[in-house]
Formats: sequence, structure tokens, C-alpha cells
Amino acid sequence: MTITTTTSLGRAPPQLAGGWEIGLLIFLALLYLGGVLVNPAFFGSTEALHALLRDTSRVGIIAVGMTFVIVNRDLDLSVGSIYGLIAVVFARLFAPNFLDLGITTSVVLCILLGAGIGLANGVLITILRVPAFIATLTTLLIGRGFVLALTHGQAIYYSEKAAAHPLFFHLGETNIFGFNNQIPIAIVVMAIGAYVLAKTRWGYETFATGGNEQAAIYAGIATNWVRIRAYLISSLCATLAALLSAAQDKGVTPLYGVNWELTVIASVIIGGASILGGRGRVVGSCLGAALVVLIDKVLREGWPITRIIVIDGQNIPVNAKYTLPAGAVLVFLGLLLVFAVLIEPYLIRRQVAARLWAWLRGRPPPPAYEIGGIAVEGVQTKGAMITDTALSSTGLGKFLARRDALAILLTALLWLTGLILRPDYWWNLSNTFAILLNYTELALIAVGLTYVIAAGDIDLSVGAVLALAGSAAAYFLKVLGADPFTAVAMGLLAGMTAGLVNAIVTVGFKLPAFIATLGMFYIARGLAAWFVAGQQLTGWPEGYNLLGRKVNDILLHFGISLADGVLRSVAQVVSVQTVWMLIVALIAGVVLAYTPFGQKVYATGGNVRAAAYAGINTNRMRFVALLLAALCASMAGIINVAYFRSFNPVAGQFRELDAIASVIIGGGSIFGGYGTVIGALAGAAVITLVRALLQLNVQGFSMPQHWINVFIGVILIVAVLVDIWVRQANILGRLRTRLTRGARTSETVHG
Repeated sequence: MTITTTTSLGRAPPQLAGGWEIGLLIFLALLYLGGVLVNPAFFGSTEALHALLRDTSRVGIIAVGMTFVIVNRDLDLSVGSIYGLIAVVFARLFAPNFLDLGITTSVVLCILLGAGIGLANGVLITILRVPAFIATLTTLLIGRGFVLALTHGQAIYYSEKAAAHPLFFHLGETNIFGFNNQIPIAIVVMAIGAYVLAKTRWGYETFATGGNEQAAIYAGIATNWVRIRAYLISSLCATLAALLSAAQDKGVTPLYGVNWELTVIASVIIGGASILGGRGRVVGSCLGAALVVLIDKVLREGWPITRIIVIDGQNIPVNAKYTLPAGAVLVFLGLLLVFAVLIEPYLIRRQVAARLWAWLRGRPPPPAYEIGGIAVEGVQTKGAMITDTALSSTGLGKFLARRDALAILLTALLWLTGLILRPDYWWNLSNTFAILLNYTELALIAVGLTYVIAAGDIDLSVGAVLALAGSAAAYFLKVLGADPFTAVAMGLLAGMTAGLVNAIVTVGFKLPAFIATLGMFYIARGLAAWFVAGQQLTGWPEGYNLLGRKVNDILLHFGISLADGVLRSVAQVVSVQTVWMLIVALIAGVVLAYTPFGQKVYATGGNVRAAAYAGINTNRMRFVALLLAALCASMAGIINVAYFRSFNPVAGQFRELDAIASVIIGGGSIFGGYGTVIGALAGAAVITLVRALLQLNVQGFSMPQHWINVFIGVILIVAVLVDIWVRQANILGRLRTRLTRGARTSETVHG
């Protein structure tokens, strides 16, 4: 008789808190002690601890909602904008110099708005199948546009009216026990969130959906509702945090919530949640929030130093404080996000702490969890794409069947619209090429991004890489006095280094591309401000500025004068950057469309596993595509500095949104496997013309820039929905087939 032995799986992991949370508490204590040592004047006081707990309260409340989203294997990049938007809307509703509504009405309307945004995010992602990072990134940018538009860049205060409503505004103040009321509110929210996630059916459904959505569906769980519910919870948590902030500050500024999505996501991941879904605890997320807020305070507060000032030949010591340069904190937070995402696969899943503890006690190590990498294929197709009907069409039908035909037709239509609205401006050759100059920067970025999206990835850092390359070039020109060639080389080196890091982290460490490039978005933007100390630089040799001048200016610089005629007229309006963009686009287009490398890129994006089985080095394709995107963004940054003859740290802002929209409008698929350079150029032309038309002064009216960014965000969502439902799901073709079948059935009945 054979004796069957069974292996014990050991004790089930704790549901509310465990060893990871204990480790976070110890690390928090050590870090705070370090803060006391470097800056005892601040961290050695009880006020510092109180400020830490108060500021952690709002971040922790949002982290509770984000935990539900990430455990669901989703992501919410919009929480910072929701936080800022709700605070601004409350100010507009309540402030006496605006709508002057009552406190109850203002609060209720803000709660309804927050619920509506969460519901919209959930429906976009679950019902309309928009990738989570695209949907919430667009919500982030639209929300930020609304914040700037509603505040007009100015703060709104209502302290006098707030004095008449002490019940609400006391929520943000210190109570009779000496601590801020936001702290116990956050504790209550944390306790409820922890209990719901760990001990109720809602929590069970959340873990099941994030762990294996298909299995959860087979188990009878309404996974779409579970995911929508998580976005509702996330948005309502951000709404509550915004209302507490409004109660505390009795006013609002346009900077409310900026970069908070980075802080909250890093908090949840540091707290032990998995970007793969199916793992996470609310207590850990809140401790992660405390850790991130503490790191932020340590970096921002700096440490005391003594400076020696010479006055009349005498050395006089002066107490001062050393703080990090502008942008440095953003760099550290971006790095923190990337490292936090690496914690789960390389520390938690491998049980490094438990294995070390077992080794110290001389016991056998616990078995490691199954490690399958953390590459998320959420932006890649699963084979549901329709066959391109252009292969079987002829004549005009062949053109109309192309995926980039819509962008080309829209370009022509928008240009004609501008001509009809303002023929005096639009028909002028110099004005036309002025629009082309704005188009060149976006077109260059879109060319590189086409490769990334066709390969099934995404790059959210292209606008920040543009700023990084431009700041490096400007720094070498202005501060170090380098020659133009060296400045160009250093700008390219800085941008390509960012692209190399993107590629290594995405391909080598198998992080999702949107997480890796989101981290680089903040790192590169912070470094760009760090290099120039947050200031605008200007004034360098004209030899460098020639990169952004007209062709005729270049010729005159070298002593060449063209005779009067068509050639000279064209040379006077066509810029060097436009010519360079066309050369880059031509080479990139030929490579993507007509070479084996381009076909391998398409194969990788269409089905990465099938491409690997076919012998294609898919990692190499994705690696090169990310490098190419960084190269194109770097060239755009170098040209930007030459064209404007100065550098501003906000250069390239919103360019990632414009570039993604350009590629999708131009026929690229957000799921990978499709995309043409011609289509990307046409899509960039659509975005540029839309911006030009919205800024066009028609009978004394032109739209403010902030509302234009909102409009572009809406265009991106519409473009993604067209890609998913019209191109991928072929909904028009299926509707046509159903109508034809119905007509035939009707004829048969009547016959």
C-alpha cells in the first residue's frame, strides 16, 4: 500500500497586516530619526510629527481608493487632477465672488462630480475597453486643463465666508486635543477600507478579479462592476481628500494635486500591492503614504548649514539651510515609483526577507512564489484585429480603406475650414509655414512614437525627454559656454540616456511600459528643471540658433544669396527644422513599411508570443523602438531651443498627449500591430490644425490655451474609441452586415 504524503502550504498570509507592514513601520521610524539628525530644528519638534500625520491623512485617504484599483490590476492616473478639480469646483461654488452657494449644496455637488468622474473612468475602461492608463491619463490632463481654466491661474480664497460655517471648516483645523481633525477621519477611512478589502465580499471579488479575471467570471463575479466600483471608490476618496483640503486652507491654488498621482501610486506599491493585481493591503498602502510623505518632507526641508560671508575682510558665519535644486524632489519621486514597482517581483515574490530570516535562524527557506515576470500586455492585441480591407479594395475604395485615410481627409478639411474662417491670415504663405513650424516638433515626436505603439508599447515620457534634451543643450551653451556641436551632442546624449533607461527597465526588468515611462516622465521633467535651476535660459551663439531658422537665413550665413524668384520665396519661409523632419520621416517611413525590421516591429505589436515563436527577437524590437522614440524627442528638444532662442523648463508640456493622439488618429492601434509614418504625420497635422483653429481670432474671439488642452484630451479619447470599435471590433462592418441580412430577410418574407 502506497502512503500518500501531502505538503502543507503553511499558514495563510494575514489579511489586514503582516510582516511587510511591520518592516515599513521600522523603516519609517529610522527615516524619521534620520530627519531628526540632519534637521533637528524641524523634525525634532512635535509640530513636525503633527504636520507629517496631517499631510499623510489626505494622501492616505486617496491611497485607500487606489488600493482597490491596483488590486483589481488597473491603474488610476487621474486622482491628482480629481483632487485639484474638486477643490477648485468647491471654491467656485462656495466663494462669495463666484456662485456664492451654501455649504451643503457645494459639498453635495462636489461629491456628485467626483462620483461622475469615477463612473466615467470605469465605463471607459470596462465597457468601452479603453486601456486604463490611456483613459485615466486623459482624465488627468483634461482635469488639469479645467483647473487652470476655472482659476485663470490665480488662487481663490473664501476665509471670511468660511467663518460663518464652523461645522464644516472645523474638519481641517486642530481640535481641543491638539491634533488636526483630518487625522482621525483618515484613520476611520483606512479602517473601513481595510475591513472591506480583507473581510467582505467586495474584497473577495476585488482580489478574484485582479488575480484572474477570467476565472472570476467563471465563478459568477460581475468583474466589470467590480472594476467600475473600484474607480468610484478611488474618485470618492480623492473627493473627500479635496474637501478636507478646502476645509483646511479655506482657498485653492491652481497647483492643487499636481504630481499627486505619482505619490499615491508609489505609496500603494511600496505598501506591498502588486502591479499585477490580486495583492495589496490598505494598511500597507497608508504606511506607504506616510513613508512617501516623509521622504518628500526630508528632501524639501533640507538641512541646516553654516555659510561664511566676508564683510570688510572679516569672515562672518551665518546660519543657513541647504535645499535641493528645483526639480530634484520630482526626480527622486520618479525614481521611487520605479523602484517601488520592482519591489513586488524582486522582493515580495521571492520572499527575500523571509528567506534571510530563515537563513539567520538556520532553517530551510520558504518556497518562493511563482515568478512570471510583471510584463503587462494590456496594450497589446490578442488577435481580435480585423483584416485590413485595403488589400482587396481598388481605386478610391483602396484609399478609403486605409487606416490613415481618415487623418488625411481631416487634414484637408481642417485646412479648408481655416481658409474659410480667415482667408486673410490662412492664405498668407508666411502664416501657413508658421503653422508648419509648430507642426514640425509634434511630427518629429510622433514619428518615433509610431514605432513604439506599433511594437505594442507606449511612451508617456516623450514630452519630458524633449525638455531634458533641450535643457542639457541650453545648460552647455549658456552655463558652460560650449560650442554648438558639443551642445547638440550633449542634448542628444541626455535624451538618449533617458530612452536607454526606458528600454532597460521595460524590456530588461519587464516593467509595463506605461509604468516605466511614467516614472521617466517625472524624472526627466525634474532633471530638466534641475539643470537650469528652474529658470529660463537665453542668449547663446547664433551658430546654434541656425538650427531653427529659415533655409534662406542659413544660406545668407554662409554668404549665399539666391536670386529673386520662386526658389528664394520658398527658402524664405521653409525652416531647417521642417526639412530635417521630412528627412527623418522619410527614412523612418521606408524602414517601417518596406524593410524586414519594420515587419518585425508590426509582428511584435500584433502578437508578441507568436512573433517570438516565429524566431523574432521581440525584446530587441521593443528596445530599439523605445530608443528611437527618445531620439526623435531629443531632436525636437534641440530644435525647440534653437527656434525659440531660449529654453523654458515647461517645454514639451502636453506633447505626450498630442503625440499619442496623432499616432492613433493616423491609424495606429493602441493595442499594437498597426501604424504608419504617413498616418502619424497626418495625425500630427490634424492636432496642429485643431490647435491653430481654436486659437484663431475670429471676430475678436479666440479660445484660451487651457480649454484647448481639454479639447485635445477629448479628441484622444474619441480617437482611441474609433480605433477600438470601428477599426478593431469592426462595428460598422458588423452593423452593415446585420442591416443587409435584415433587408434580405424582409425581401424573402414579402416575396
